[in-house]
Amino acid sequence: MRTLLVILVKELLQLRRDPKILPILFIAPVFQLLILGYAATTDIRNVELAVCDLDRSASSRQLVQRFEASSYFRVTARVDSQAGLDALLQGGVARLGLTIPAGFGADRASGRPGTVQLLADGADAMTGTAGMSYANGVLRGESGEGVRPLVELQPIVLYNPDLTSRNYMVPSVLAMIIMIMTMMLTAMAVVRESEVGTMEQLLVTPLTPTHLIIGKLIPYALVGLAEVFSTLPIVLFWFKVPLRGSLLTLLLLTLPFMLCTLGLGLLISTLSNTQQQAMMLTAFVFIMPQIYLSGFAFPIQNMPEVFQLVTYLVPLRYYVVILRGVFLKGVGVGVLWPQALALVVLGTAILALARLRFRRRLG
Repeated sequence: MRTLLVILVKELLQLRRDPKILPILFIAPVFQLLILGYAATTDIRNVELAVCDLDRSASSRQLVQRFEASSYFRVTARVDSQAGLDALLQGGVARLGLTIPAGFGADRASGRPGTVQLLADGADAMTGTAGMSYANGVLRGESGEGVRPLVELQPIVLYNPDLTSRNYMVPSVLAMIIMIMTMMLTAMAVVRESEVGTMEQLLVTPLTPTHLIIGKLIPYALVGLAEVFSTLPIVLFWFKVPLRGSLLTLLLLTLPFMLCTLGLGLLISTLSNTQQQAMMLTAFVFIMPQIYLSGFAFPIQNMPEVFQLVTYLVPLRYYVVILRGVFLKGVGVGVLWPQALALVVLGTAILALARLRFRRRLG
């Protein structure tokens, strides 16, 4: 333990003496969380709508006003022909195009259902799909006045009643920041020892590979926990994401996730000869696939089956579930133990593989 303590003190002193590393450790995550917290949202508002009103009746104007009154749409242009509408969609000025044909008002006045055409820009699939859904809601409201439905639906949304995407995206951004910082710093710290020649000096001491590995990992685990504490106020008080669960549970279940990320960082260091190689390998081979396959950006259930199986090997997948469970659902270890167990198993396997490669590299 005394030998291990010496390595820990040496690593912490090395961190403190590097004037460039402290801003990266504690200031950069805050800025990343602020920027990505606003950028990573699936809420669709102010969809650009172009209108081609060929009827010019009171009913057609009333319909357009219903779209304008909705917070989901913003009428950006009005044209007199279908060709003009197509040009706006092609140029990206509008995401949706609404065509109200001649005779729409007469049909509505006679009690017949009016027909309109809605065009969506499929190049932006998310905005187009959401815009079509919102527009259908506006049109149903227009045609359904005074008509009582056979079945009255009363939906209740649990855990995130307003369906605010930021409430479930911001915790995922926090997970991504912890993963990037702990993995990359660990990989580069070990490679830096080899680059500057201090690894050879450590090898002539009575240190064992286990001492070196633990001494390298624990300081960055402490850095990871410090980043949780430094960014948590941003999540809670700036973005106002509710923390319905226990802070102790959050910290406890963060440890097995960092076991995975630190192990991956050590594994990357055994595959790299320079810090530049370590950075590129971390970013493109280990970080990007985890973001894509974790459910952070794309629903796992929509992926092909082979990729769904691959996601079980992605630590970020389990930690995203843990964070959303603790923050939004207020659940504890009793519910989240399968994810925690998966992280422990993955972390142990990754660390064992990294230790084996580390010993071979030292040999």
